[in-house]
Amino acid sequence: MRIGELGRATGVDIETIRYYEKAGLLPQPARAPNGYRAYGPAQLERLAFIRHCRALDVPLAEVRRLLDFVAHPEANCGDINRLIDAQLGRVRARLTSMRALEKQLTALRAQCEAGHVAGDCGILHELVAAAHGEACACHGSVTKTRQPEK
Repeated sequence: MRIGELGRATGVDIETIRYYEKAGLLPQPARAPNGYRAYGPAQLERLAFIRHCRALDVPLAEVRRLLDFVAHPEANCGDINRLIDAQLGRVRARLTSMRALEKQLTALRAQCEAGHVAGDCGILHELVAAAHGEACACHGSVTKTRQPEK
């Protein structure tokens, strides 16, 4: 199959497929006599594996490590467990950060009801106050922004 067909079959953009090839995650395919890339079932399976890992937000360096384990099925899987545990830790940290962001946005949103002109918008007032280094509803404490040196 050609690169467009591989992309459609896996849901991966053509440029991303080329990037994975350049990065060494996906082996360079054979070339048909007309010069087009010719992909087979092995590349399809490998690209689907990479796509699944990326859907789990696994970094490419870790995807490479997982691919090494696929190539060496006799290896101990303890490192795979540690890799996924580390990824789970990163996801949990991001979730905590996203919950804090949600609280900040909720506090900011509570500063304005609909029906005002922009000049009377509580949200804009809070954002401008924060830009001036004043306390704001979403962050509470005063965080001074650094003034440019003269």
